[in-house]
Amino acid sequence: MNHSLEADGIQLEFDGRPILSDIYLKCETAKITGLLGRNGQGKTSLMNVIYGTLEAGSKSVRFDRQPVFHAYKRPELLLLLTQFNFIPSRLSLKRIFSDFSLDYRTFEKTFPEFRAKYNASIKTLSGGERRLVEIYVIVKSESCFALLDEPFSHLSPLQVEQVKEMLKEEKQHKGLLITDHLYEHVIDISDTLYVLANGKTHLIKDISEIETLGYARLS
Repeated sequence: MNHSLEADGIQLEFDGRPILSDIYLKCETAKITGLLGRNGQGKTSLMNVIYGTLEAGSKSVRFDRQPVFHAYKRPELLLLLTQFNFIPSRLSLKRIFSDFSLDYRTFEKTFPEFRAKYNASIKTLSGGERRLVEIYVIVKSESCFALLDEPFSHLSPLQVEQVKEMLKEEKQHKGLLITDHLYEHVIDISDTLYVLANGKTHLIKDISEIETLGYARLS
């Protein structure tokens, strides 16, 4: 059964300056939804409003058309990969995979560079390795949807391609909403694409609209 996550009616201001004002966004299971926008347009804020950790003047967030007000309290519905590291440095990989009820051996098969690191603490990993662990546990967890804020940051080109393949595989089991300044990778794997500009989301029907909206030059 497919599920939907919708957000609209969002009004968000910072110090009297409108950030989000004309939003409609829909994410569905079995699809990757990309969210593009220049720095400062409010992509991270929109994800946090949907997740429920940022209060907005008004908002409507719906799962299968039913309103949900504090999605962060419903991990079976939605998880968020934040832009910055969220797993405490003191935790070992053994503890992390146990807490997320995930099999480390399966992780090792996909990312063999983590062999013999099962008992290591996450703070001993490189920045790219640490980010890879955080992406994996969020994407592989039992939730209907995952919001991924800058998943490709700090990853090597090889790791980026590995993560893209994992996301395309995992979308069969959940809906994924992704934003990243490495927009070529977002475009490459997205089934649906939005651009956030001047507080409004624009559903992209033709890739040329990305240039029309002033986001990026594609040629």
